[in-house]
Amino acid sequence: MSLIRIPRLLGKGFSGVTKFPPPSSLYNWVSEGCSQLINSGKSFTSCSSLWLPAKRAASSMAVTLNLTPGPSSQWDEPVAISVHGLAPTQQVTLRACLRDEKGELFESSAHYQADEGGQLDLEKAPALGGSYSGVEPMGLFWALQPQKPYWRLVKRNVETPFRVDLEVYEGHDPQPTKLLAQVAHERSFLGPGVRRIPVREGSVRGTLFLPPGSGPFPGIIDLFGAGGGLFEYRASLLARHGFAMLALAYYGFEDLPKDMTAFHLEYFEEAVQYLKKHSQVKGPGVGLLGFSKGGDLCLSMASHLKDITATATINGSLANVGAALHYKGMTMPPLGNDVKRVKVIGNGIIDIIDALNNPLEEPNRKSLIPVQKADCCFLFLVGLDDHNWKSEFFANEAAKILQAHGKKKPEIICYPATGHYIEPPYFPLSHISFHNLVGSLVTFGGEIKAHSLAQIDAWKQLQAFFHKHLGNDQGKNSPKL
Repeated sequence: MSLIRIPRLLGKGFSGVTKFPPPSSLYNWVSEGCSQLINSGKSFTSCSSLWLPAKRAASSMAVTLNLTPGPSSQWDEPVAISVHGLAPTQQVTLRACLRDEKGELFESSAHYQADEGGQLDLEKAPALGGSYSGVEPMGLFWALQPQKPYWRLVKRNVETPFRVDLEVYEGHDPQPTKLLAQVAHERSFLGPGVRRIPVREGSVRGTLFLPPGSGPFPGIIDLFGAGGGLFEYRASLLARHGFAMLALAYYGFEDLPKDMTAFHLEYFEEAVQYLKKHSQVKGPGVGLLGFSKGGDLCLSMASHLKDITATATINGSLANVGAALHYKGMTMPPLGNDVKRVKVIGNGIIDIIDALNNPLEEPNRKSLIPVQKADCCFLFLVGLDDHNWKSEFFANEAAKILQAHGKKKPEIICYPATGHYIEPPYFPLSHISFHNLVGSLVTFGGEIKAHSLAQIDAWKQLQAFFHKHLGNDQGKNSPKL
């Protein structure tokens, strides 16, 4: 087993986003919309401000807020933020807000001080307090927190960008009122030239994303967790990096089963063959990428199906969980659990990390996925503060089983202070949210800054792994946290 542990560089102590009373109007603010900037004619919803009424600076003000690259970027792309025209050593507060597709508001803010020349560069200047501290060029993005408690940021329609409003206020007052500069920035999920193709082939339900160019490209099936439905944002972003991505739904979508009661590997086998035979997909095999429940489905696919070359899981399980899995007369029962091991941590929130039974012990071994039957390379990405289940234990035991049967060593990358939801870069941490299967609020773990850095590195590791093992070797990225 190749085990990499990223050194713990970060700790706790990051303050939450400060909440402020609602404003009255924009440019003297409006309760319905924060900073109605330039009417572009596009269907974006402006943020609502929780800050006090702002005194708009004169139109001749010299302060400017600059973003590179320009007015838009891809979601997984870093943005350089700078402020020009400030007074020497002037104190300012920078704020970001984003409203998701359900209308919920996310906010972050941080205190800064300009240099002797009246300039502020977030790649050099440390935040002095607020939602984060220290030199964090993308802190305003990954530190976004929901106004509605325990609300998770999810992108549902990848064909439209998120809009992020960024603002500069005078001073470090917890309720700043003088607006110095503002700009709207679009964060897109569908890169230039990336083709989005709905897939309704046989029983397969999903969306195929093809990179620009003639191809063929390495093909990957992308599976999300137990929430059901079809999520495309990870696949659409990875397509920009040279992969033919099939975002695959497996329940709770269109004519697929409504509930997670039983799964049939024949459905996933059909999806593998669809992708493998596509004219724009490079063979001979395909890759699998799964998060949470999608992770154990990927391990089951790799263990039983043909034409799988590389499999990566993000905080997955070594046992079949949640529902029975059927394939050619074989039935694998779901791993049992004991509700007595669930911990109540207050305010209707529970910790379920110890709820599942040990799949290495009888009678639970019937739920253990026979990874020794797989003939592919493996990558396990693990958050060491995952409270959904024991991801590190599952990854280590999978490695032991593979090596005991003479299989190639899997790669395991462990991230300290990182929770369950390892998303693409710059998504804010979802520390606590509603768990569909459990039917309650659960803690998923993670510390905001460490988790954010882990997401950036994990994104690089996934790309390097699939480029290497699917025939488009661009070299392996070593962790840089």
